[in-house]
Amino acid sequence: MIYIVRGIGQGPTEMAAYDSALADTNLHNYNLIAVSSIIPAQESVKIVDSAPDLGPAGNQLTVVEAKIVSPPKEEQAVTAGLGWATGSSSGIFYEATGTTPESVENEVLEGLNHGCNIRRSTFENRNSVFSTVETHSEEFTAAVVIAAYGESEPINDK
Repeated sequence: MIYIVRGIGQGPTEMAAYDSALADTNLHNYNLIAVSSIIPAQESVKIVDSAPDLGPAGNQLTVVEAKIVSPPKEEQAVTAGLGWATGSSSGIFYEATGTTPESVENEVLEGLNHGCNIRRSTFENRNSVFSTVETHSEEFTAAVVIAAYGESEPINDK
């Protein structure tokens, strides 16, 4: 199972805001290992409000991630978006970030269309999730959308 979660967070530093956004998704206790974009054949994708327990703290967890962090006192919104397309064999993810939800949605859709075309496969099912937050605080502000691939694994097993 691949879990799709989204979160927002604020903090006194860029990393603190990102960590807060991860806490909002319940993925803050894992070492995230980013991969490019391929969904394995027969894998299910499920949108959830918060990631379930995927193993002990400190384990590594494979993810595809869209993240954006804005500095303090910026008067704008930031958006992270993740789209996916699946079919009878495998699937693909496409992530994008930006300062308007519309531009991020357009980039995700264009990227998915291109990714599907170059693979010359039929991807019947498409979906996307976006996380948008206003960034007018005195702290850094982060938005994330993450696809978490199943259970975590001990970091020293690889």
